[in-house]
Amino acid sequence: MLKKLLSQITEPDKKAMERAQIKWDNIAKPLRSLGRLEDMIIQLAGITGSENIEPRKKAVLIFCADNGIVEEGVTQTSNEVTAAVTENFTKGIASINSLSRVCGADVFPIDIGIARDMNCKGLTDRKIAYGTGNFLKGPAMTREQAKEAILTGIRLVEEKKNECYNLIITGEMGIGNTTTSSAVISVLTDSDPSEVSGRGAGLTSEGLEHKIQVIREGIALHKPDKNDIIDVLSKVGGFDICGMAGAFLGGAIYHVPVLIDGFISAAAANCAVRLAPLCAEYIYATHVSAEPAGRMALEAIGKKAYLECGMCLGEGTGAVIGAKLFDFALAAYNEIIVFDDVEFERYELLK
Repeated sequence: MLKKLLSQITEPDKKAMERAQIKWDNIAKPLRSLGRLEDMIIQLAGITGSENIEPRKKAVLIFCADNGIVEEGVTQTSNEVTAAVTENFTKGIASINSLSRVCGADVFPIDIGIARDMNCKGLTDRKIAYGTGNFLKGPAMTREQAKEAILTGIRLVEEKKNECYNLIITGEMGIGNTTTSSAVISVLTDSDPSEVSGRGAGLTSEGLEHKIQVIREGIALHKPDKNDIIDVLSKVGGFDICGMAGAFLGGAIYHVPVLIDGFISAAAANCAVRLAPLCAEYIYATHVSAEPAGRMALEAIGKKAYLECGMCLGEGTGAVIGAKLFDFALAAYNEIIVFDDVEFERYELLK
């Protein structure tokens, strides 16, 4: 099933991108003066297949899951926080809820692997298992579970597109997921865990060293094959990373732009791009996470973020701030007067 879906991914529409560039150049302003906001819309034209681009209806997909590696003391808090914060998402009182209201985005928390039963109105139940395994004791999940979690992300993008959402924002919640993300990026980039691991939600220097050693031991134990993404995810990954990877793939399959948030979703984007390189053309990087490997994870897939705010909150918070840029870019693209309707000469591209 996964292989069949990935075979549907095609290149963006280059002709639509060319027409969007022509439209930008006909707008009555200095040529190319909105810089990367213009590039944003040109990429969007390629994704949608048309230079006539509608406003974005935004959905935040927050993949919530627990990680067995928390047993090794790699976090400041217990995994009970995952369930508590997820419940706050459904009540509209978490960080992502407040920022999404400003952005005009709807928030959809998804239980893809929380370690307890959740009875929250407004929570989408797609639980693969009650958390992953401790990857120092065995694989984090089976290959079949990794594939099912990826397919879950793909299906959610399809569902949201059918509900007329046309911009997907990725988010996550899961205590211990900076450990799993660092393990995944360490493997994919051939980097030592010390280069890609940070303090997460707040570790001491001693705690960080312990976290790094745990990742080293886990990688040494399982020897994940960086050329087999399912192998990497099943051995040292998390259900949230798998789900977000699926969302990025779903964006390419169903021609919907998908936004990277911080380090953890960037790790998921790395997995998606390695599974299907063309999906990179359907992805936007919104901000550079303050996690040590935040920039590295973006550069590994050729992405440059629009913002650098020193954020590392997760949940999709940086991405919803970045999503607001689409509103500004589209307002300029669709509303500014064109040269045909003004009384001054067109600008020309000078060499």
